[in-house]
Amino acid sequence: MAHEDHAPQSPVPTGLAGRCPRCRQGRMFSGFLTVAPKCNACGLDFSFADSADGPAVFVMLIGGFIVCGFALWLELAYEPPFWIHLVVSLPLALVVCLGMLRPLKGVLIALQYHHKAEEGRLEK
Repeated sequence: MAHEDHAPQSPVPTGLAGRCPRCRQGRMFSGFLTVAPKCNACGLDFSFADSADGPAVFVMLIGGFIVCGFALWLELAYEPPFWIHLVVSLPLALVVCLGMLRPLKGVLIALQYHHKAEEGRLEK
């Protein structure tokens, strides 16, 4: 099927849901972070998808702000011993970071498709 056969999809909700950026019917991922080779509904080849370190950068910035903010609040409000920080903040960091990684990767891949992003080329 050609790209023109499908209505344009909004990249953010499509990526957050982990759906195909062309048809929004098939799944973008075959594992937790493994991008499927192609869409199982429309056959879109996902070989263009290269989010590189983008999702990790956003996770570090957003997740770090959330977890460090919580740890700072916990310290200033209750002054707990160090082991309390480990017991509370470490699982929070894991949940926040792992919870954001796949949706952000999906959004970046959907944005790549939407904007037809590809590697830069030098014209001769």
